[in-house]
Amino acid sequence: MTRTGWVVSRAIKGLAHVLCRIDAAQLARVPERGPLILVANHVNFLDVPVVFTHLQPRPLAGFSKVETWDHPILGPLFTLYGAIPLRRGEADVAALRKALDALDAGSILALAPEGTRSGNGRLQRAHPGVVTLALRSGAPVMPIALHGLEMFKQNFPRLRRTDFHIAVGNPFYVNVDGQSVTRQVRRQIVDEIMFQMAALLPPGNRGYYSDLTRATETYLRFAEPGQSNLRTTRDS
Repeated sequence: MTRTGWVVSRAIKGLAHVLCRIDAAQLARVPERGPLILVANHVNFLDVPVVFTHLQPRPLAGFSKVETWDHPILGPLFTLYGAIPLRRGEADVAALRKALDALDAGSILALAPEGTRSGNGRLQRAHPGVVTLALRSGAPVMPIALHGLEMFKQNFPRLRRTDFHIAVGNPFYVNVDGQSVTRQVRRQIVDEIMFQMAALLPPGNRGYYSDLTRATETYLRFAEPGQSNLRTTRDS
């Protein structure tokens, strides 16, 4: 990271700790480098900079909507951090290629399958783009679940710090064993990924993925038996 990037990261991290009580101890479970795909829920504008700065100095990449580069402050900031411009609502082949190149180079690719902020902290139904990245790269997927930030909008006007919790789950691989990846299969895979994330959240934050009894793991492969994030929740 450049000197400028280091200074900006320190400033953002410091401000975040003024605004929030951040429980980020589990981020130590994230490997020092990739290839690795981190999938996280997206609550509000704070979660991305908080997670990103707390993962430094790991090599990171991530998507941001292309319109971000029209902003006089955010555009240069996202360029500084090597964000990948993404044209939403279309098959952005260039963005996909850049993401795969980043994984090939040993970066950690962080993305939010929901595609947009929830605001209320409850999981929304995910988009299946992560499935293509996982299958083409062969990189493991690690779920990260964020909760507490949904209270920021209520706490900030009252000058209250917001509790921000970050839970990191067990990684897994996506494997279709040579099966054709139809639209239905892609949908099942992304839902399987999201249920792994949902298992790390309090029940009230699981949203669309609240009913863990609907979860399957047909296309997920864990490094060791019993490492499913669902198993811990069901056994507790």
